Amino acid sequence: MNHAQLTALGRALRVLGEHGEALAADTPDAKLHEVRADLKRALDRLEESVETAAPSTRCPEHPTGPVDESAPDLCLLCETRRRTARRAEFNGPAPHHPPTEPVPSRYGMHGDRPQPQQRWLPELWNGQAWQLCGTPRRDRREAELYIAAQRRGPRPAMAYRVVHEFTDYEVLRVWGTPVRADIEPLGGP
Repeated sequence: MNHAQLTALGRALRVLGEHGEALAADTPDAKLHEVRADLKRALDRLEESVETAAPSTRCPEHPTGPVDESAPDLCLLCETRRRTARRAEFNGPAPHHPPTEPVPSRYGMHGDRPQPQQRWLPELWNGQAWQLCGTPRRDRREAELYIAAQRRGPRPAMAYRVVHEFTDYEVLRVWGTPVRADIEPLGGP
């Protein structure tokens, strides 16, 4: 709400306050029509000054977020966070084990796909497994340049690798350290 809107709305509400003090049982209809017009004018000013949608929840953090009728503040996002925290109280925090065995690639074994073509697959570590992070390349240098560009990007992954695919899959180079991350917020199961 800008200053002009604030001033106009304040003036309209003060006029309504004066009308409220002057109302009595014998107020003529002409005066009531004038009160009605001033009330409509104040509502129009208020409508002009409201810039966002009406809040759907009572949550100060997510006023227009998704609604959960069973939550005290009607906020689904906060209620999900609270449920996860309650679950962690009963089950204890999620165990944090460093990965001991190598995580298999999502591309399977060489027997799954007969006669593969030679190509280089840029992959990123998403916290749980390796996943393809770009188009498979026909040139190793091009795949490494793509990963270098991804590492300089605004949201780089924890680790990247280039996988050589021919008759088998061979990891050629790894950037960073893949650490298994819990996908549940606040360590829930």
